[in-house]
Amino acid sequence: MPSMCSHRSWRLFLVGVAGMAAGVGCAAEPAGWQADPALQEELAKKKVAWVFREQDVAPYTLPDPLVCADGSRIASAAEWESKGRPQTLELFSRYVYGRTPPVPSEVRFEILENKGDAMEGKATLKRVRITSIDSGKSFAFEAAVLVPNDRPGKVPAFLLINNRPVTSADPTRQTRDPFWSAEEIIGRGYAAAVFRTNDVDADKNDQALRAQGVRGVWPGAADDGWATIGAWAWGASRVMDYLVSDPSIDGTKVAVVGHSRGGKTALWAGAQDTRFSLVVSNDSGCGGAALSRRRFGETIAAINKGFPYWFCGDFKQFNDREEQLPIDQHQLIALIAPRAVYVASADGDFWADQRGEFLAAVHAGPVYRLYGLSGLTGQSMPPLERPIFGDRLAYHIRRGGHGLTLYDWERFMDFAAKVWGR
Repeated sequence: MPSMCSHRSWRLFLVGVAGMAAGVGCAAEPAGWQADPALQEELAKKKVAWVFREQDVAPYTLPDPLVCADGSRIASAAEWESKGRPQTLELFSRYVYGRTPPVPSEVRFEILENKGDAMEGKATLKRVRITSIDSGKSFAFEAAVLVPNDRPGKVPAFLLINNRPVTSADPTRQTRDPFWSAEEIIGRGYAAAVFRTNDVDADKNDQALRAQGVRGVWPGAADDGWATIGAWAWGASRVMDYLVSDPSIDGTKVAVVGHSRGGKTALWAGAQDTRFSLVVSNDSGCGGAALSRRRFGETIAAINKGFPYWFCGDFKQFNDREEQLPIDQHQLIALIAPRAVYVASADGDFWADQRGEFLAAVHAGPVYRLYGLSGLTGQSMPPLERPIFGDRLAYHIRRGGHGLTLYDWERFMDFAAKVWGR
């Protein structure tokens, strides 16, 4: 299942259209999940201008993740680590997310609160101020961690990238929202960590607000400098810096979880920071798990118009020119191999391209197989709420729309138990 490692070899393709066999033209839509005609009819009545039916997806081809700049083919995990992975990571930095600054020379932690009777005595709440220092400059933001009280020794952790208001993931638990099912996470014996994206970089196209965030301290270049998604991913890594230092956390078993724009962030964080052992993308869509070349739902042009500050400047040159982009999102997932990735979709979330998210996980498979891992096989999506768990890749599509629900969290934890051997 070809893909590619460099813009100089991006014309080496294998047909990757949903429902296509290798080297074969369009076939009928595969079995498994099928789009709800009633939901599609609602979109038709609204006369939306974007593609929401599979038959309207134009033929496309995907870069081969195993073909490198010099035309050679990656044949082993060692070759991927030394050659294929660095080239692929460079392309995403250059053309999509921008270049993340080096790891800060110093990161400090200050425990602002240590409350042992959180969640009616079931957990300990720690609020932590994380300060990064480099080149005579510094930037600080807060994170929170809930650790179960009834578990001796170190516990694995789930880190949520919260792109919503504080009440969506309230560490005090005065407000409870399924978006962060912290009670269930603690009940399973895991720690629940969280930080807010707006505390790291403003989620608005506002230069005054931007100056208050991390990119105001360490700005990037106009063309391939880091943008907001990159800044949030940097924030996730700084929280990881803390988690590996906390004696109650098993730093070898930390999952980073994100929904929507947070899901894009989780994937980019996991691609760069190999300390995350599990990466969870929930409804992440364009610039996340969904294949850009399908032009289904939100497109590169649409996302760059709506959120011009999320991606690097050079990403805009691929507006309406997805086929010219030297990589696609299956390669982003492949960058996380051999670590685990869970991709999740929602039945009514056509804007995020449910099938494109699934196919990206499938087409990351060749890299996982270099490590002796099975990946996901076939082109058929599973039925609604029937997750499929591969060795290190997992996928589900649930009922409902764009959101992060208790059902999602339960499945993420099920897969984590498989991966972590709990």
